[in-house]
Amino acid sequence: MHRLTTSEATAVPLVQAIALMYLCLFVPQNALGATGEAAQMTSTDLALQPPIINTAPEAQYGDETRLFQGIPGIERTAKGRLWATWYGGGPTEGPENYVMLNTSADDGETWSDLCVVIDPPDAVRAFDPVLWLDPLGRLWLFWAQGYSHWDGRAGVWAIVAEDPDSASPTWSAPHRLCNGIIMNKPVVLSTGEWLLPTAIWAFPPNVGDPAHARLTPDESGSNVVCSRDQGATWEFLGGSDVPDRRCDEHHVIERRDGTLWMLVRTGYGIGESFSRDRGKTWSEGQPSSIAHIPAARFFIRRLASGNLLLVKHAPSEGKARSHLTAYLSTDDGASWQGGLLIDERDGVSYPDAVQAADGTVYLIYDYSRRGEKQILMATFREEDVLAGTPMSDAVRLRVLVNQATGRKDE
Repeated sequence: MHRLTTSEATAVPLVQAIALMYLCLFVPQNALGATGEAAQMTSTDLALQPPIINTAPEAQYGDETRLFQGIPGIERTAKGRLWATWYGGGPTEGPENYVMLNTSADDGETWSDLCVVIDPPDAVRAFDPVLWLDPLGRLWLFWAQGYSHWDGRAGVWAIVAEDPDSASPTWSAPHRLCNGIIMNKPVVLSTGEWLLPTAIWAFPPNVGDPAHARLTPDESGSNVVCSRDQGATWEFLGGSDVPDRRCDEHHVIERRDGTLWMLVRTGYGIGESFSRDRGKTWSEGQPSSIAHIPAARFFIRRLASGNLLLVKHAPSEGKARSHLTAYLSTDDGASWQGGLLIDERDGVSYPDAVQAADGTVYLIYDYSRRGEKQILMATFREEDVLAGTPMSDAVRLRVLVNQATGRKDE
């Protein structure tokens, strides 16, 4: 397991070796991940080295340099500061990817330039970032890190800020929590555990050089990792191998009867699995009753009211990543109501959301990752979703969070 020490500030190190020395000196060797990564922590395994947390990104990370970007996440602090994350760099998903973070102090009317960049060296990429404000008010930035596109193992890393209302918070040192890839926010169970959804993808490594492949067949699946001490340590619990899962991107919902409901991205839409022992064992995967397009991320989360919010694609032909639409369930997911259209254009994808104390939902998504390269936000309330049309003054659509403008040299 990793022990996260949020009181240790991380400035931008002068050299990569400083970050590696920190991890080797201050993290016990038996605490290097829930899956026993201590033996693999060597200077030649680049994906296991902690990256620099760059809090003063240089011109090389300017918006005009990126040819590709998307896959965003969002959080909002108690005082209203918004944080957004996504990844990009290079022409597409691959070894040139890095994670970015920006912020807004005026409810999303304007957004800062990049304030954090996580860009591992060599052909190691940082991708699939997730923002989460924990019950203690700390802001977590999770991301996946692995060699090239997919090395068969990857790893979930995190930094934490105890002062997220600041425009320049102090971040902890980066720590590797476990093998796998994260794509959605943790869930806090009624019993106090924190469950982190992580995945070992179901397809073979894609690294070019086989020497960088890291096979982890015993961990393959849509998994959950648990913390019982408010994020200080994390333990692998179990997982499900839903048939035809595609990049997993699973959510876990605690139902009112205490059952855990896992929803997984699949080749046919959405698969599901259930756990009745807090995530240790899971039922055999099966198709969910929720209709969705093949192999695309969706979003589901319980709101303060107790209702469930679902955001998914709803194109008429059932295939395109278009018509991003929000729905509500008042009966724990047995049925869905409303249907607020967020963005009808082809090429919108990867919704993530958070709800403010006043009930406003802040939704982030991407549009045209290699064309317009936009990160966009929408805001709305439950009554807007149920009516299927704007009813409140909270509704804002297509709010620009960031746009990259890089173009390939002719």
